[in-house]
Amino acid sequence: MRTPVVVGLVVLAGVVAVVSPAAPFLARYGTLPRKAEGPVNLVLAGVDVAYDDRSAVWPWPAKAETFSTRTDTLMLAQAWPDGRVNMLSIPRDSWVNLPKAGWGKINGANVHGGPELLMRAVQDLTGLPVDGYALLSLNAVPALTDAAGGVTVDVGQAMKYDDNAGKLHIDLKPGRQRLSGEQMVGFLRFRHDNLGDIGRIARQQQFVGALGAQVRSPLNVWRLPLMVAAVDRNMKSNLTRAQVAALMGAGLSGVKIKTHQVPGNFGYRGAASVWEVDRAALGALIAREFRDPNDPRSLGVAVVNTDAPDGSARRLKERLEGLGYANVWIVNEPRGPARTTASGAAAARVLRDVGFGTVSEQPLASGADVTVRLGSDTPAP
Repeated sequence: MRTPVVVGLVVLAGVVAVVSPAAPFLARYGTLPRKAEGPVNLVLAGVDVAYDDRSAVWPWPAKAETFSTRTDTLMLAQAWPDGRVNMLSIPRDSWVNLPKAGWGKINGANVHGGPELLMRAVQDLTGLPVDGYALLSLNAVPALTDAAGGVTVDVGQAMKYDDNAGKLHIDLKPGRQRLSGEQMVGFLRFRHDNLGDIGRIARQQQFVGALGAQVRSPLNVWRLPLMVAAVDRNMKSNLTRAQVAALMGAGLSGVKIKTHQVPGNFGYRGAASVWEVDRAALGALIAREFRDPNDPRSLGVAVVNTDAPDGSARRLKERLEGLGYANVWIVNEPRGPARTTASGAAAARVLRDVGFGTVSEQPLASGADVTVRLGSDTPAP
C-alpha cells in the first residue's frame, strides 16, 4: 500500500529545512511560509505498480513509473492555517459516478482521466473544492520510512503473506515495534484480516499519527531534509508555490492531525465487491469537520440565464467548476430584460469569480446558497 498522506505531512513540516538532500524540492517550490486565508484541500494518492507482462523474466519486472495506474490508496487532506490537518480516507472500492466514465470504483478515476479526473471524483464525492493533488509511487513509503529512521506502530496481529509475483513478503509479529521501510509496506498492504481495505485504512491512519509524532519531535529535525527528498523523488504533483507556502505556514503553527473515513458499508455491484458510501453520513461529517464557511466554492450555487446569450449558464457552470466550485447547477426561470445579479449572503464573493454583475436582494433558487442570474451584460463566448 503506497499511502499518500505522508506527502502532506512532509510538506507541512519538512520543507523549511534548507539543506542539500531537499535541494530539488526547494529549487522547484522554494518560497517563504505564509498564512493563507483558509484551508488548502489536496488529493493524496498512492498508485498501483504496473508490471511488464511481456517480459521473459518471472516474476515480471515493474514498468517505469508513469503515475497513470489505479490508486491503491486515496485521501483528502485539508490543512488549515492554524496547523489543523483533517485527513479523510476514501476506500479504494468506493462506488461513484465518474464524470464522463460512468459508475465504477473510485480507484479507476486516475486510469480514465488522470489526476484531473481523480480530483473531480473526490470533489464530487465530498462536495469540497480540491486545490491540488500529489501522487506517490510504489517506493515512497519505504523511502520515507527509512529516511525517518523507521516508524513505531502497534502490530495488532500476526501478519504472514507471500506474493512472489508482486514481490511482497510480509512476516510481522504482534506488538509495538519500530518498522523499517520494507516492513512498513507489508504492514500497510496486508489485507488478510477479514476487513480488507477498511483494515488497511485503520493501519494507514495509525502510520500517519506515528509519523506525525516523529516529525514534531525536535530530535528529528535533522531527518526532515532526508524525508522531503524521499517523497520528492517518488512524487508527481501539481502543487503551486503559493500552496506550498500556505502548507509551510500551517506547519509552522504546529501540525495537529485528525483522521476520518468515508462512512459506508460493504456491498456488491454484480460480482464486484464495493464500498457503498453512506452519502447522508458523509455529508454530515463534511459539514461538521471540513466545511469552510468563508469559502464560496463549498456553497450551492444556482445559475439562471435570464437575458444572456444561449449557452451562457452552461459556460459559467463549467468555469466555476474549473475554479473548484463543487455544487453548481442550472435553473430555468422566465426570461426577460435584465442585468447580471447575484443574491445570497455570499453573493459578493461569488461575483468575484463570475467577474461581473451586482449584488441584489432577489429570492434564492430552491436549495441554493447563492443564485446568479445572467443578464444582457454577460460577455459573448
